[in-house]
Amino acid sequence: MLTLTCPVCGVAACETELSAGGEAHLKRYGPGSSDAEFEDYLFMRPNVKGVHFERWRHAMGCGKWFHAARDTATLEVFGTYSAQTLEPPTDIIAAIKAKHPDWTPA
Repeated sequence: MLTLTCPVCGVAACETELSAGGEAHLKRYGPGSSDAEFEDYLFMRPNVKGVHFERWRHAMGCGKWFHAARDTATLEVFGTYSAQTLEPPTDIIAAIKAKHPDWTPA
């Protein structure tokens, strides 16, 4: 079972207490975007096997959104951090590179 620690309240919650919110750090297209940009945003994302950055909500706890870095193949969690962070923290990047030396951020 997947367990993530909410960085807001500090509770280690299993996936049944959380709500998945999709990929983190996406450029979201809204009003004024072209059809091609919106189509790419909705449908043309890679389906990553390996390190992935995701949005989660602590639904059965504090209710706050946060980001998590994890390996989609092994469910290994490299860390969680605030949803207001625009890019992954350096300590999480270091943890990923320690386990996957050839990994580069997309």
